[in-house]
Amino acid sequence: MQAARVALVHDYLNQYGGAERVLEAFHDLYPDAPVFTSIYAPELMPPHYRDWDIRTSFMQRLPAVHRHHQPYLPFYPLAFRRMRLDGFDLILSSSSAWAKGVPTPPGAIHVCYCHSPMRFAWDFHRYAERERLAGAVRRVLPPFLALLRRWDVATSRAVDFFIANSTTVAKRIADFWGRDATVIYPPVDTAGAAPVAPSEVGDYFLAVSRLVPYKRFDIVIEAFNALRLPLKIVGDGRARPDLERIAGPTIEFLGTVSDEEKYRLYARCQAAIFPAEDDFGIAQVEVQASGRPAIALAAGGALDTVIDGVTGVLFSPQTPEALIDALERFRRMTFSTEQIVAHAARFSRERFQREIADFVAERLAARHAPPAARRPEVATWS
Repeated sequence: MQAARVALVHDYLNQYGGAERVLEAFHDLYPDAPVFTSIYAPELMPPHYRDWDIRTSFMQRLPAVHRHHQPYLPFYPLAFRRMRLDGFDLILSSSSAWAKGVPTPPGAIHVCYCHSPMRFAWDFHRYAERERLAGAVRRVLPPFLALLRRWDVATSRAVDFFIANSTTVAKRIADFWGRDATVIYPPVDTAGAAPVAPSEVGDYFLAVSRLVPYKRFDIVIEAFNALRLPLKIVGDGRARPDLERIAGPTIEFLGTVSDEEKYRLYARCQAAIFPAEDDFGIAQVEVQASGRPAIALAAGGALDTVIDGVTGVLFSPQTPEALIDALERFRRMTFSTEQIVAHAARFSRERFQREIADFVAERLAARHAPPAARRPEVATWS
């Protein structure tokens, strides 16, 4: 059988995070596949991306779009609608908003790996609160977002198969789009993880994340101020000045660190703290791969990645008081390093690539089965 011609589609390439790690795993599986995206900023992405066949939309030429892509919100649906992927057998999109809206050529199948339906469209009020959007923006955006939600539902109907990165995201796909999704956990690169002997574990707790308002590090700081426990915070972002102002003397901000240093800190911490609802939560798995527990909000991806009382502690609601209770409970518990590490191995990169390859192969093999109903038209953007 002739090898399938594969096209990869990704929302944008001007920032690096978990979604881009998924794209990298896709590209390793299909190294000859071109990557279609709205914008690409080589200077903001890992150097090896420059060896890829990356094809951008007209948005690549818009002023300052690489550094400030949010103001161009209305352009994304049109950018992906105009992409032409004729000649490909498989469209594999990595999408948290736009990439799933790419047209699928006749005879091809479209598999969408969904990091989450677009949060700013479906949960705008909470998103606006977390991001501290100005009052004028809050008043102007809702009518536009109503239109965007209609586009979102319409384009979801033209995807053949959805893969969700967590049980929570699969439920959102069902709730918002009325579609089923197969859960395949994203890849976690645990190669740098190296658990240490109990005698090498320090007395500090650790928090690793971008420092932005919705990550709710204010809750962590309030809890650790009250308990006067040592806390190291890894990461940077626009919320850092506000967090530093409220932090007590037991809290240390380390800024951005290397992967090697991050894993060294993971392996020697008492536990890592995760106060926000993540779609999946790669860092929660990284600390477990290092043999240490995670203390996480009982929501989102943590419900898949943390076993309460076995590999960490879950807490709810999202308040300092609930986190304090979780920390007190943690201090009365014992954990098995071996059990924590074995649990984290469930989320390896090798496992992800194997499950994706099997999923795609099965769907491609079924292409020549009797045709299903005609593919619905993708909504246009006007």
